[in-house]
Amino acid sequence: MTIRRSTDAAPAPVRLSGAVMTHPSRSSAARRLAELDPAGRVQVVTDPEPDGPPTALRSAALAWQSVGPEATHHLVLQDDVVLAEGFYPYAERVAAAVRHEAVAFYAGWEGRTGAAVRLAALAGREWTYAVEEHTPCLALMLPAEVARGYPAFAAEHGNGWPYDVVMQRYLNSLGVPIRVSVPGTVDHSEVPSIAGNSTHGWRQAAVFTSRAAEPAAYDCAQFAVVPFYQYGDARTAIRRRAQEQWAYIETERYLRRLGLAEHCRTALAAADTAKLPGQVAQGVWETAFAMGVVVARVSGEAPAVKTLRTVMDSLGPGGLCEDYTAEELRELIPPIRDLAMTAFGEGHRAEPAGAPPAQGPRLAVTGGDGGFGRQLAGLLGDFGYRSTHVPAPVDAGQLDDTACMVHLGDPTSGAGPLSEVLSAAQKASVVRFVHVSSAAVYRGEDDDHLVTESSVSEPPADPEAAAWWQQEEQCRRWGAENGVVVQVLRSAEVVGAGVLTEGAAARSMLRAWTRRPLPLDRSRRHQVLDHRDLAGAVHAVLSAAPRQPVLNVASEVYGEEELAELVALLARRTPWEETPGSGVRQGIMATGLIESELEWRPSAPVVGGLRALAQWLACDIHDPVTGLPQTGGDPVIGLPQTGGDPLAGLLQNGSDV
Repeated sequence: MTIRRSTDAAPAPVRLSGAVMTHPSRSSAARRLAELDPAGRVQVVTDPEPDGPPTALRSAALAWQSVGPEATHHLVLQDDVVLAEGFYPYAERVAAAVRHEAVAFYAGWEGRTGAAVRLAALAGREWTYAVEEHTPCLALMLPAEVARGYPAFAAEHGNGWPYDVVMQRYLNSLGVPIRVSVPGTVDHSEVPSIAGNSTHGWRQAAVFTSRAAEPAAYDCAQFAVVPFYQYGDARTAIRRRAQEQWAYIETERYLRRLGLAEHCRTALAAADTAKLPGQVAQGVWETAFAMGVVVARVSGEAPAVKTLRTVMDSLGPGGLCEDYTAEELRELIPPIRDLAMTAFGEGHRAEPAGAPPAQGPRLAVTGGDGGFGRQLAGLLGDFGYRSTHVPAPVDAGQLDDTACMVHLGDPTSGAGPLSEVLSAAQKASVVRFVHVSSAAVYRGEDDDHLVTESSVSEPPADPEAAAWWQQEEQCRRWGAENGVVVQVLRSAEVVGAGVLTEGAAARSMLRAWTRRPLPLDRSRRHQVLDHRDLAGAVHAVLSAAPRQPVLNVASEVYGEEELAELVALLARRTPWEETPGSGVRQGIMATGLIESELEWRPSAPVVGGLRALAQWLACDIHDPVTGLPQTGGDPVIGLPQTGGDPLAGLLQNGSDV
């Protein structure tokens, strides 16, 4: 965690303006919110197309256009909020103290930023910076000049994306950090969402206070590690430096890297979980245990029991609100809270020792510079490889002592980059080379029957298939000429964060996020490969004698309608347009060879990979905010360490950089 300290000696006078954005059907509620401002500075802005598609983008543009001519700061509220007592004077004092930052007064219990708010509350902090995801826009205050620039940015770059995603990209483009109040001084009411968000279930603040008191300080916590419980899964956000993208891994993997996974499992087995479904108990336990580990290293002291109870009241609903009704969640809150409090205590007392140093061969991953290459290297590291991602341009000096290479193919880059990779591998005396190719090599084959590794034995007629084939051939020729074992993995469309190539799932997700209709050919079928299953397949290949030169690998087959329903569930529902017989067909790969030869089986929950893809496309492909302080380059908690405290880098003083 890094602390960013306010540089203002004393709060400066500010001139606040504001708006409540609303729909005509809720204008009376919006007027009541505006009238709570004793200075009368808040106006009501109504959706100009109330009968149009449900979106907050239209009224948001008008709300941010309504900055007062003399204002120094502008506050925009949505109409379905509850304000803490004294909220408007409180917002004015905050604006005076942190004049150049965005301030969110609400963070939902279901989001990553809500998880950071929980950590901050447990660590005794009054402010935290938002986690890169999407801006908490329910109650947001911006410096006036920043506010005035949003409508033009949204008009140019909105393209149908959700309002909170567009705002995140806008603030990132300016280097404006988003601080969040802890506890929140705005909560969500329980009226249905007009913007189309009711499918997200019961939504409330992660932590809320009904009275907006004067903050004791404005120092702001920036956590480098944030365990969170979302969509029923325990995951952890980690980042090495403030200027880098966040990475998201399973919390069990994170605890394994700290040498605490077995401790966590043993303690869970001894806990009373009789009142909860097994999967819920495990997800809650892992999350709260990891929170205890982080808070112990941040503050040293255990939080007050009352604070811990309040924080853990929101953990379960935040992780389960899309799968359970509000009534069901209210019944689950007490047993989840009690289990989470016990798990937090176990984690707080735990002593991380760090995972044993990797003993496997040194392995380099090349390609996938958009993010997936580094992710794959991390997944392979969990199998025991001393793995690293080497971005382009690759040279032999970066491959010292490298025994194995895994290259993520990309024919759109041309033959040059692959030639550089192969040349560097030859100079570094690499002995095994795995080229990750694509099922696209089977384009032109009917998808009503299976294709095997021998179905394509010469350059395909389809141009895209031919491009993938040519990369495979380039690797095979190089291996034969240099005495290096080369094996090709023909991968179905990879689903997960930082996808390799744009396939049917990615295209559909993008269309859904940007409110475009999905073309639908009900006769088509598509194969996908979870990113974790790809890592498992690479490990299976490298763990066995190299007997097969080509292996097909896939996790699941979906009909196009089935895939469209998943896109609607995981991203956004948009209309379908029937397009029978459209597009080039692609054969469905048989995976019997890798299953029989290497005993590999897909094991990852593929819906989790599809969800990670959807979230990455919406929330993680924008550049990270540049306004936060650097963390000094130290490794962040959660990455394998070469020695010393495995938690080094968690708590750093931002004033030193």
